[in-house]
Amino acid sequence: MPREGHLRGFAAGTMSERDWMALAETVVGTTFEDLPLALREKARAVPVLLEEEVPDPLIEEGWPGDLLGFFEGDPVGIPAGEGTPTRIRLFLANLRAYAGDDAEVFAEEVRVTLLHELGHFLGMEEEDLEERGIG
Repeated sequence: MPREGHLRGFAAGTMSERDWMALAETVVGTTFEDLPLALREKARAVPVLLEEEVPDPLIEEGWPGDLLGFFEGDPVGIPAGEGTPTRIRLFLANLRAYAGDDAEVFAEEVRVTLLHELGHFLGMEEEDLEERGIG
């Protein structure tokens, strides 16, 4: 659940693209802050990019255009490969569509999607994430 106050200043139906970005940035920051310290330190090693849409190269690789988030790179503890940077990408237009432009639902889905992608960074598979309620 997003923290109380996440939505302060974000009025339903009047949010601009900039407002959605600001809300996502706030949720990402507080989601990291709410992690246990040992996990937070690992998680801060992976950049989180907030992008409007799924980029064409991912779609060309066969990924669906309605992705909410995407983890790229090597999980923690695996020596970094060459070429693909380790990062988490969140796709705001899809998150907004999923949320029906409801700021509260959007904030919660940003949090859940970020935790899901952090799970991949930590080496978890889809089944592991489902068991933890972030599938």
